[in-house]
Amino acid sequence: MKIAVTGKGGVGKTTVSGTLARIFAADGYRVLAIDCDPDANLASAIGIPEEQYRSVIPFSKMKKLAEERTGASGGYGTFFILNPKVDDLPEKYCINYKGVKLLVMGTVDQGGSGCVCPEHTLIKRLMHHLLVQKDEVVIMDMEAGIEHLGRGTADAVDAMIVVVEPGQRSIQTARQICALAKDLGVKNLYVVGSKVRSESDMQFIKDSLPGLPILGKVSLNEQIIKADMQGIAPYDLGGQVVQEIRAIKDRLVNLLNKPVHL
Repeated sequence: MKIAVTGKGGVGKTTVSGTLARIFAADGYRVLAIDCDPDANLASAIGIPEEQYRSVIPFSKMKKLAEERTGASGGYGTFFILNPKVDDLPEKYCINYKGVKLLVMGTVDQGGSGCVCPEHTLIKRLMHHLLVQKDEVVIMDMEAGIEHLGRGTADAVDAMIVVVEPGQRSIQTARQICALAKDLGVKNLYVVGSKVRSESDMQFIKDSLPGLPILGKVSLNEQIIKADMQGIAPYDLGGQVVQEIRAIKDRLVNLLNKPVHL
């Protein structure tokens, strides 16, 4: 399954993404985690040591590779292949850690559906190429906000998780994401409550986003702050956060595997 995790900046989507990746890997899945956020923090949420992460070149910065695969020379009016070879890229350009392969996408120079740069073409093709089997999971930690939904990446997922905290600004961003995702044809939209302090917080999120399935919650927890200060993954500290995100993972798997009745 291919899962995109998104939401307003600061809501905890990277914590959810990284912990989901570790949980899926611990449960025997082959996991590819893709950091699509320019403010790349997914490596630390997974638990990858900084010295190992520093060796990675963001995928979008591999201009020579993009030119080789697309046939573009970078000059004005350049024609290039819109369907470049990408099937070997995850194996060649990933960090492997604790059963999770991490690919860092970085940023592209131009956004929106009209972009024709070779790097963007390669990235879009990779997202659409990734075909996963039953024991494989791709988790994309999307950039904050809604701009990424115009880049042709989110429309290639099986499910989109919108991480929402109890607040009007987060709710507003979530509504915009959901509207654009539906326009792109994303059929499975789910909500995760984050930084939840009480049942009333969850009720606020449910009431504000009616009709959207709630996968679960991640409580406001000092453990996440502690993990960040120590430079380790929340997964490695265990406890309530991991239990809550494991419940989210189990519910998501059950929903996506539910048979469709025609």
